Amino acid sequence: MSTPEVEGRSTGRTVLLVVAWLWVLVPFVYGVYELILKVIDLFGG
Repeated sequence: MSTPEVEGRSTGRTVLLVVAWLWVLVPFVYGVYELILKVIDLFGG
């Protein structure tokens, strides 16, 4: 069985992991989106 301390740490670590992934993925997805728009303008526009 898990103690409340371990569960608390696990939840905190999970939240930190989610925030870290969002910190990386949000700018990456935005950059890919902008890149696609620029490529469309360059070749199809």
